[in-house]
Amino acid sequence: MDFSSLLIDTYTLILLIILAVSALFLMLYYGLVYLRVAIYKNAKVPKSDQLSDRDLPFVSVVLVAHNDENFLRENLVYLLEQDYPNFEVVVVDYLSRGVNDETDKPSETQFILRLCKENYPHLKIVNFPSDVNMHQGKKYPLSIGIKSAKGDVILLTDPDSVPKDPDFRWIRSMMAGYIPGTKIVLGYNGVKKEKGLLNSMVQYENLCSAASMISMTIMGHPYTGVGKNLSYRRDFFFDKGAFISHYTEPYGADDMFVNQNADKSNTSLVLEPSSFTEMQAPQTPKQWRQMRKERFATKKYYSFKEKATLSMHGVFALMFYVSLVLLWMNNYTSLYWNIALGASLLIKFTWQIIAFSRLSKRFSVPSVHFFAPFYEIYFLVSNTIFYISSLISIKKRIR
Repeated sequence: MDFSSLLIDTYTLILLIILAVSALFLMLYYGLVYLRVAIYKNAKVPKSDQLSDRDLPFVSVVLVAHNDENFLRENLVYLLEQDYPNFEVVVVDYLSRGVNDETDKPSETQFILRLCKENYPHLKIVNFPSDVNMHQGKKYPLSIGIKSAKGDVILLTDPDSVPKDPDFRWIRSMMAGYIPGTKIVLGYNGVKKEKGLLNSMVQYENLCSAASMISMTIMGHPYTGVGKNLSYRRDFFFDKGAFISHYTEPYGADDMFVNQNADKSNTSLVLEPSSFTEMQAPQTPKQWRQMRKERFATKKYYSFKEKATLSMHGVFALMFYVSLVLLWMNNYTSLYWNIALGASLLIKFTWQIIAFSRLSKRFSVPSVHFFAPFYEIYFLVSNTIFYISSLISIKKRIR
């Protein structure tokens, strides 16, 4: 193979160095993030079946509902039927009056809650008949729900999420994370599997976000949590000022509280399959775009170190693809260069698919790993656009 041009072509040499460095970083990233999360076992956290009932704390499962009758009809029973000795489910019914905004039909949220209350006395309903929330978003009604709870431990979820464990051990599994010194327990929330490209892309993005959250927590730098499967001690929540410091930001009730208060010593991670929850996937591109914008809205509050760390994968992926294309454009007439560049791309893709397949298997998300290289390229562009647009303004919603 003739690569003698490297000796005289500085431009090609620089591009080759950039390609090599970025490829090495990405290979390490796939191993240290995807594979590490896939095989990680937290030896400090006991199995849920090892916990004695008398040692388990009273738990308050808290969620905010706003015209969510369809989700409550399907999912609420899974919360109320949990195999756990002492718990309550606190549903904050926030302005579920009149007509459902999405279906244009009369809201049945109150009827469903009253019906469940008749059969499950451990269901507590907190009603908001009028809008007294001076700030947009769900932080205020959620904080009222937590204040109304009587449990020493708060476990958060949403109406559109449901525990995956068929034996109803979700609460028990999450409580296993409360080893000595723990104030916050992070759990995994997946996406319901459906047919179609949109669902596949949502699955991929959710897995990448989860892998980032989990790997950073493993390394002792917890920076975010998912409010559909998140727990913390009630007194810790109020001692840290609840959501007061960021009430004006309508999003991030989970993300910002964890970001500001979690650290290596007070945060635990539970990855037992029985602790997983699963949310309803966005049904339209518009719903997905809105969800992604909301997720990006609070990243501007992260520290510079966190922003830099979370941006490294995107930066090096961009360096890899740009240098690869430029090298090919500069040497496309050479068969040897085509073979060399094609081989580097094949090796990168193969390792990426292998690592992501292990991650997918860990969280029972089949088939997504085959498309990981292509989704990476798509999200490299779209995430940049969403981050910029999130700095402007987005429609405010309750969830």
